[in-house]
Amino acid sequence: MSSHKKIHNFSAGPAILPPEVLEQAAESIREFDGMGLSLLEISHRSKNFERVMDEARQLVAELTGLGNEYDYLFLQGGASLQFYQVPLNLLRAGGKAGYVLTGEWALRAYKEAGLVGETQVVASSEDAHFSYIPKHFEVPKDLDYLHITSNNTIFGTQYHSYPDVHVPLVCDMSSDIFSRPVDFSKFTLIYAGAQKNIGPAGVTLVIVRRDAVGKSGRKLPTLLDYQTHIQHGSMYNTPPVFAVYVTLLTLRWIKTHGGLAGMEQRNRAKQDLFYTALDACPIFEGTARREDRSWMNATFRLCRPELQEAFEQLQKEAGISQLKGHRSVGGYRASMYNALPLESVKALTDIMYHLNQSYA
Repeated sequence: MSSHKKIHNFSAGPAILPPEVLEQAAESIREFDGMGLSLLEISHRSKNFERVMDEARQLVAELTGLGNEYDYLFLQGGASLQFYQVPLNLLRAGGKAGYVLTGEWALRAYKEAGLVGETQVVASSEDAHFSYIPKHFEVPKDLDYLHITSNNTIFGTQYHSYPDVHVPLVCDMSSDIFSRPVDFSKFTLIYAGAQKNIGPAGVTLVIVRRDAVGKSGRKLPTLLDYQTHIQHGSMYNTPPVFAVYVTLLTLRWIKTHGGLAGMEQRNRAKQDLFYTALDACPIFEGTARREDRSWMNATFRLCRPELQEAFEQLQKEAGISQLKGHRSVGGYRASMYNALPLESVKALTDIMYHLNQSYA
């Protein structure tokens, strides 16, 4: 790896990957699996890559603790395609889907579902600029499914417990999947773009109960039908070979580092360190309600805008990158995904304390 100055990468995604994963991925580009070929050159139908896909699916099953009643798919199109593919497969003709709106991506999912069939907003935090997670709402019993977004990258909120509902529960876990242990059996379908916690951009993980598909009552395009991908093991068309392999390497890294319990320990330490500093420095303020603060994406702003230049100069000197908040909300956003080391959060909190002591 490069010997250049360490960059503390707080990018919201594509996000930081473990150094050992990058090393192995780089080696696979030179030569993969002793084949005398680059991973970028091999057939996705080769036995060598079939083993990659099989192991990746097995690791997802192992990490989730789910059994054969679920299928584990590696698809393309990102979570944005799933906004449409989910209702296409799960929303029955003449049925209705419910959505909880907690941010931009939840809102986009809701709008895409409206192109398929009837939708209903069951709860929303838009009234407070998506600064909290709605709770204690009533879920209509006639829904084909309820859709939630587990972590909101733009607004910095996160579900710390999931609702108990009597209808199928669907979750976009793109930005916090495999960051902590979860009762995955609560969900009928989970989808996640890989590029936050489990791999690079280009592959989307879908975990779906087999008994939930094939019941929409509509004829589906072949590539948008989950049954197609279940039948062919995510190999109906050419999968994103390199992205799947790097995802496999990242899943191995998660397992090696204590599995989801290990990830929770890492991530708890980082969020404790950051939010302690945030609350101790009055020149900064968080933008999400304390009880719903995200472990993955901490959103905050300067209370004294005239200190922006000084803060950003400190970031530059400390090698801190990608801290700027989403363009729609401004401020700052510290994305602290699985692979981000505690030392990077320490570098950030050090300059926060320094600025606060200098100007408070």
